[in-house]
Amino acid sequence: MDKGPNVTVVGGGTGLSVLLRGMKEETRNATAIVTVADDGGSSGRLREEFNIVPPGDLRNCLVALADTEPMMEKLFQYRFSGNSDLAGHSFGNLFITAMTEVTGDIEQALKESSRVLAVKGRVFPATTAKIRLSATMEDGTVVEGESQIPLVHKRIKRVHIFPHHVEPVPSSIKAIREAEVIVFGPGSLYTSIIPNLLVDNIADEIKKSKAIKIYICNVMTQPGETDDYTASMHVKALIEHGGAGIVDYVLVNNKEISAEMQEYYAQKGQYPVLVDEKAVEDLGVGLFKADIIDDSEMIHHDSMKLAQNVMKMYHTLKEN
Repeated sequence: MDKGPNVTVVGGGTGLSVLLRGMKEETRNATAIVTVADDGGSSGRLREEFNIVPPGDLRNCLVALADTEPMMEKLFQYRFSGNSDLAGHSFGNLFITAMTEVTGDIEQALKESSRVLAVKGRVFPATTAKIRLSATMEDGTVVEGESQIPLVHKRIKRVHIFPHHVEPVPSSIKAIREAEVIVFGPGSLYTSIIPNLLVDNIADEIKKSKAIKIYICNVMTQPGETDDYTASMHVKALIEHGGAGIVDYVLVNNKEISAEMQEYYAQKGQYPVLVDEKAVEDLGVGLFKADIIDDSEMIHHDSMKLAQNVMKMYHTLKEN
């Protein structure tokens, strides 16, 4: 497990698991710090019923780092259908919930689940506190709940967690301190990445770290969250919430998106994120451009391209 640099990735949602899937091929020292602000779907229900942190994003990260049989991955991602109380729950979420009940501790539950899945790396929640996310919009209104924020389709000014002060998981702080590379994203800017920075000490530890700090910018805007956002606006939001020094470099896509694909996404209110290079550099952040997408059917970040470019940045910057 000593092969490759210490890489700590910070975020949530499906974007983080996409990066981890590629990262496990590049280093055996990958650690995920995962947001626990999710309050929708199966995770939200389990959170309320069992008073635990939402397991969904943690599950996706475990599966992404797993070195296991495809059947085990299928099992963990299997979602019950029908009209029973189990409908909508994924098996993996129920497994992590049961393991938390058995061990009495989410960190221990993730450790034991990692053994079952033969995970190459580590997965930690940012905090074990039951936090709620809210957003103050530019018009002054406040929207409560992570799942509700994108639905109001207003420009976000700032997001907050409640309680305002919560303890970080010590293992997450340790992972930041040991990191040679810290990567944010990819994923929802305000609901997956930034909530981690609002947990006490996490942003401070990242800023103090000598690691290379990379933000993977979204390729497309996200309706209700980053409408009309440029690359520099994504970076600016990170700095406003985490403070100066939170990010050193931004990795953006430079592969051209076909007119057909742009038209398809435009119908859903999504557009390519404009890379305003000078505005990014004016924020004191370096810019790296690369082909980091898979556009064969839809536009997604490509696991291997992402991981390889992060490693390329690490080696290039380390030499300089």
